[in-house]
Amino acid sequence: MLVRRSFLALTGAALLAQPAVAVGLHAARKFTPEAFKAAQDADKSILIEITATWCPMCKAQAPVLARVMTNPRFAEYVVFGVDFDAEKEALRRFEARLPGTLVVYRGPDEMGRSLGDTDPQSLAALLEMGL
Repeated sequence: MLVRRSFLALTGAALLAQPAVAVGLHAARKFTPEAFKAAQDADKSILIEITATWCPMCKAQAPVLARVMTNPRFAEYVVFGVDFDAEKEALRRFEARLPGTLVVYRGPDEMGRSLGDTDPQSLAALLEMGL
């Protein structure tokens, strides 16, 4: 057991020592309840992107989602980024249990969600739900 604990301690320390990698969309705004409510009140298409810097699925998902979001159909989306590790209240609000969660709203209504999806066609279909 001591060997296993030592291994876990060393690998955990190595993971923490790695530089942070930016995930998510560069155009994502930091989530605030006020900004989210304003976008809902304006009947905007909204994407909530829940990510974590340590999440491999988020790192795989981010470039695919960024490519899909270049479609002019999705230009009016308001994108909010939620940090999985730091924004626990937002996680409760969106009932998100894991990073890599995407939630689409149209105004006040949730239209769809996905978890860990990296398929461009299904991500585009998810975003279509919010138009």
